[in-house]
Amino acid sequence: METYIPISYLNDFIFCPRSIYFHQCFGRSSKRLYHSTDQIDGLTAHKTIDKNTYSTSKETLQGLEIYSEKYNLCGKIDIYDSSKYLLIERKKKIKVIYDGYIFQLFAQYFCLIEMGYKVEHLKLYSMDDNKSHPIPLPKDDEQFFNKFEALIETMKSFSLKEPFVPNKNKCTHCIYHTICDVSAC
Repeated sequence: METYIPISYLNDFIFCPRSIYFHQCFGRSSKRLYHSTDQIDGLTAHKTIDKNTYSTSKETLQGLEIYSEKYNLCGKIDIYDSSKYLLIERKKKIKVIYDGYIFQLFAQYFCLIEMGYKVEHLKLYSMDDNKSHPIPLPKDDEQFFNKFEALIETMKSFSLKEPFVPNKNKCTHCIYHTICDVSAC
């Protein structure tokens, strides 16, 4: 049986494919042992979604578990507004729209479509500064759609035995650099 790719791993894999391995090493350990302040802030920001207390509107789905057989992905959405066919991925603070953010939104989109939902709009939302960033649908952005599919294929075939070139800028910010055998730090 093939293992599913958690949607949250898309952004992590782009940051550093090796970080997913180290994350798995910690298993069910307390996140306080290995999460940075930014990660803890992000988890705290998602509490209203995780507890289904963001909205009481019947049109607002929150924290829905999703799955895509085509892409072998699973995860949860943040918010889906069924009256507007709008899928929203919330981030604590968006300073830069990273490819991984868009790929997470694409993954959620494809899962919802496969599950029979209608999605016509995608949006990233920055909670700290209350800014919305509309994102084109995959069919309207062929370049990002192709990059998304290439990422999925790369993740499926990745091995820690492959040659790896560390990136000092990323390693400096990686919470696993102290246990990584190839860290640039």
